[in-house]
Amino acid sequence: MEISGRSVLVTGGAHRVGRALSVALADAGMRVAINYNAATAEADALVRELSANGHDCRGYQADLTQPDAPRSLVESVTRDFGGLDVLINSAAVMHRTPVDDVTVGEWDSMFALNLRAPFFLAQAARPHLRSARGCIVNLADLAAFETWPEYIPHGISKAGVVQMTRALARAFAPDVRVNAIAPGAVLLPDDWDDATRAHFATTTPLRRIGSPNDVVEAMLYLLRADYVTGDTLLVDGGRHVRT
Repeated sequence: MEISGRSVLVTGGAHRVGRALSVALADAGMRVAINYNAATAEADALVRELSANGHDCRGYQADLTQPDAPRSLVESVTRDFGGLDVLINSAAVMHRTPVDDVTVGEWDSMFALNLRAPFFLAQAARPHLRSARGCIVNLADLAAFETWPEYIPHGISKAGVVQMTRALARAFAPDVRVNAIAPGAVLLPDDWDDATRAHFATTTPLRRIGSPNDVVEAMLYLLRADYVTGDTLLVDGGRHVRT
């Protein structure tokens, strides 16, 4: 798939890994719709930066935990861009939720953003992606394949993303490819101390922490890999093969 000149919607595209994805897609010549919710200042700054560099980039505020937001967002983007070629489902939350302390509210809000929103975004985008013979890349997580006692709802939601990716790849074939990326330690939480960061590096087979650029490279591969669908690419430095 040649991506230059095509349009892409990146959810959660204004900060952290999502920001890196948005920048890389703009640099690759794509017309980028950046979705954000509360990150207004970051989104405005990113749109200004990319626009100043000659890129076609627009920001779209939407709280994707709201049931009608995915369809409304897709309608806005396709109206402005005249269609949609690629959907990157990056928006997500990851909260520490010790198993005895998980509340129904925390569970529901996490699943609404991490799993329900990507599904209904894909559903709304499907007619446009079919016309373009486009593709979807979902952001899963290494937590989908491991058991993290302090992050059980998060891990379950991301395991759902992996299964959703497989199911949608079959349902949307042959016109739309659907793949996922499961990052490991590529961008650690800001409040982690040096000892915790060092522990993650030394317990990773490649002996280092990754970076958002590692996810970017995986995304660009999946966009261009016309014979790959239904796959989840782990980008974790080998953590999933630890014994």
